[in-house]
Amino acid sequence: MDGRHTALGNIPHMTDGDIETLLAALTRETRRVERVDLSFGAVWIKRYGTERPPVWTKAQTGLANLFRLPFLRPSPALDSKGMTAREIRRIETFAAHGIPVPQVLYASGNALVLSDVAPTVTARLDALRDTDPVAHDALLVRCAADLGALHGKGLCHGRPHPRDFFVAGDGIGFMDFEEEPEAAMPLADAQARDLWLLFLQLTDRARLGEATARQAYAAWRAAAPSETEAALATMIRFLAKFLSPTRLIGRVHMGSDLRRFLAATGYLSEVLLAPRAADASKAGKDD
Repeated sequence: MDGRHTALGNIPHMTDGDIETLLAALTRETRRVERVDLSFGAVWIKRYGTERPPVWTKAQTGLANLFRLPFLRPSPALDSKGMTAREIRRIETFAAHGIPVPQVLYASGNALVLSDVAPTVTARLDALRDTDPVAHDALLVRCAADLGALHGKGLCHGRPHPRDFFVAGDGIGFMDFEEEPEAAMPLADAQARDLWLLFLQLTDRARLGEATARQAYAAWRAAAPSETEAALATMIRFLAKFLSPTRLIGRVHMGSDLRRFLAATGYLSEVLLAPRAADASKAGKDD
């Protein structure tokens, strides 16, 4: 992507009023992500370069180099045009592998107009949480299964979170491709981090407890590369060192981030590091 524009005519069924509304929204530049309602439905404007890089990215890089742990590295920092180009490129790559993604309807140097892909998985989970816990957790397992299938195709999302997934028929679609960890680390490490980041949400949201985590891990593992599971074990071995101090901190104040870290890392530690659990998790892998 070199900053050239994609014609607004690529958006289907655009009326003169739609073009006026969309151009006005593009020139306002008031919000980073903005929904715009047009005559045929909603589209989303996504702008880049409106946020400062997180202050901890340099610290991440320093820790990654100090401990020689690639999974700690942040994605390469880019300017707004680079971020736009990266998202378009990654959307095109995922689409080429048959994975549901939003359609890029318009692009400029620092903004994209994307098709609406509602409902998001977060919205669906919120609707099911208290009315149908079984369906709620089945959707979480589906997220893990489709993430594993994505990994099996040699891809990595970078920031897997239910708000960045959408319901696509019987499967899961993916959006928000701002991260590209595989550009900063081996693919297996990037995919391993994907799984851990998903489990930060999954173990915290699951209505049926560890049974859901167990099913989700098995579903991911069924399609994911074996080298990714090996990278995940290395990653969890390092993170598990922080479980005890995190529990101590939690006795004073158990915030949501600490709770998710303990639930996800604790469960994956049992699966990957405990001898019996590890042996059981390998059963049938190579059959």
